[in-house]
Amino acid sequence: MDNKKEGKLARSAIAFSVKIVQLHHRIENLGFLRNQLARAATSIGANIHEAAYAESSTDFVHKMKIALKECYETEYWLMVLGESCPELREESSSLQKEAGGLRYMLIASVNTCQQRKSFS
Repeated sequence: MDNKKEGKLARSAIAFSVKIVQLHHRIENLGFLRNQLARAATSIGANIHEAAYAESSTDFVHKMKIALKECYETEYWLMVLGESCPELREESSSLQKEAGGLRYMLIASVNTCQQRKSFS
């Protein structure tokens, strides 16, 4: 993956994780939901970080696909949160859009890596 894109994706994932951690502290009475959301959302960046030290392009793609799956899960939990807590609906929706942006970057990174592998 291009180092500039990798850096932007990693920085975006960290910033997203920080927002989720801050939101986590404000969610009350939904401990299971906030924990699921926090695990999935912070896992995105952790897997991106781990992918930077992948042993091969296949390993890299695998780790990025895990990050992508966690991103989809995060979007789900944000939808549930928005429906369960009307007072957090706007913030949840904004974070869903941000997760969508991460998802698109992850898909692009996986596709780029897979295309490079096919030309090797």
